[in-house]
Amino acid sequence: MLKIYNKLVRDNIPEIIINDGCKPITRILTDEEYKRELEAKLLEEYQEVLKAKTANERIEELADMLEIIQSLAFLESKTLDDVIETAKVKRLKRGGFKKKIYLEGIEYNK
Repeated sequence: MLKIYNKLVRDNIPEIIINDGCKPITRILTDEEYKRELEAKLLEEYQEVLKAKTANERIEELADMLEIIQSLAFLESKTLDDVIETAKVKRLKRGGFKKKIYLEGIEYNK
């Protein structure tokens, strides 16, 4: 029986499938396909974050998102540290989200 997945998986998944007595059917993506699949995977993991029922599940899914973000940064010849540093600079300039501010609108004087 063949089950179709058609999705990007972590590097060790084919070996895990083999160790489970099954045969993975895989191929290596082009850089363009890889970027597109990472972006799709990021959305998939985000949806899993929203569905998480416990704090541990949420952290697990956030860790998956972080792994994908690191891979996307690598495609731009950057590292996760570069992403974190950029976040720090933006936080210093524009702030973070700790104050829970929700902008309902802006009333202009002109």
